[in-house]
Amino acid sequence: MLDVIGLTPAEEELYRCLLQLTTARIDELVRRLHRPRAQVVAEVETLRGKGLVQPTDTDPDAPLRPNAPDVALGAALLRRQEDLEAARRRVTHLAEEYRAGLRRHHVDHLVEVITGAQTLRDRLRDLQNSARTEVLWFCKVNPLALTGPENVEEFDALARGVRYRAIYERELMLVPGGLADLANGVAAGEQARILDRLPVRLCIVDARTAICPLVPDLEGGEPTAAVIGRSQLLDALLALFESHWRVATRLRLEDLTDGRADPDDHPVDGYRPDTDEARLLSMFVAGVPDKSIASQLGVSRRTVQRRLANLMDVAGVDTRPGLAFQVARRGWI
Repeated sequence: MLDVIGLTPAEEELYRCLLQLTTARIDELVRRLHRPRAQVVAEVETLRGKGLVQPTDTDPDAPLRPNAPDVALGAALLRRQEDLEAARRRVTHLAEEYRAGLRRHHVDHLVEVITGAQTLRDRLRDLQNSARTEVLWFCKVNPLALTGPENVEEFDALARGVRYRAIYERELMLVPGGLADLANGVAAGEQARILDRLPVRLCIVDARTAICPLVPDLEGGEPTAAVIGRSQLLDALLALFESHWRVATRLRLEDLTDGRADPDDHPVDGYRPDTDEARLLSMFVAGVPDKSIASQLGVSRRTVQRRLANLMDVAGVDTRPGLAFQVARRGWI
């Protein structure tokens, strides 16, 4: 297997033999490997050139000693990984150019139908790996192919400067661990908002490609989705996302985001809720029941009610609808 980084099977066998012996002379290696002496000498010289073998002194017949493989081969392995990653990105870009060419010349290629959870998962990952500017998500409960913790491609994309905007269904915040998963994305730079319900599952990458399921969820059935290229249909999906983004509730999870909040957040009265209050208000305005808020925050239901009452006093209102109105008006979340 090490031939992928330039080590032949024969060289690997010799190196393993030397590892077992700790030190050995050429003649001993010849006897153990049953190879001609000239071949063993040549292989030892090759391994020395690769940093895997070093003689104990300048005598060519002196005992040989192996060097640590991770030091000698680590750089080669890293270069190989970098080359493979560059090749993967190139193939992804070429595939997109291929599909774009088909769409320009053949109307029936504007929408590609894919079937199966694994196929859908692979396409979502490929699209995120090729993203350059922005990824948009409608995140419904019970994902068809890719759960939040599995979507490591998002963190890689965020790290290289891709913007993520995601709208989550309120019910996701009721799932055990759901708030923590959501907060991990926000901590990495994702902008997240909440709505009571979303019309469809949706992912749009760089305003050029969208993935959207074609049929309702079917228990035990394979999901089927449409991959939509640049078209008026894609424009309609972009408009659908933006219309929902404008009315969705912003989330502030600053205790897990190093103080980062939604860039549209501008409190108007100088008061800014602390981190616990921000999380509480985010769920309160999103319509999460007190019991579920308490579970997510790890406090009692009575504590949630007391904190909301305190915030009502700060806002100068005596009803929960009044508090929700003041939270929005004052830009607290």
